[in-house]
Amino acid sequence: MSESRLDRTAFKAQTAKEAADHASYYKTLTWQERLKIANYLNSIAFNYPGDKPSKMDRTAFSMRSRNK
Repeated sequence: MSESRLDRTAFKAQTAKEAADHASYYKTLTWQERLKIANYLNSIAFNYPGDKPSKMDRTAFSMRSRNK
């Protein structure tokens, strides 16, 4: 197994305030790109493949009319 090395050219020195400013980067993206990123983060958080999101379990919910 080969040891992976850190690519030190991919990072830059920043203050904590600069590193925490994600909003300025995401505001430059289109809404489609932001949606793609959100889908990727959800797939990581909920452990499903990014190209096949899981279906909602409709047996856990019930419906009734409010007019009765």
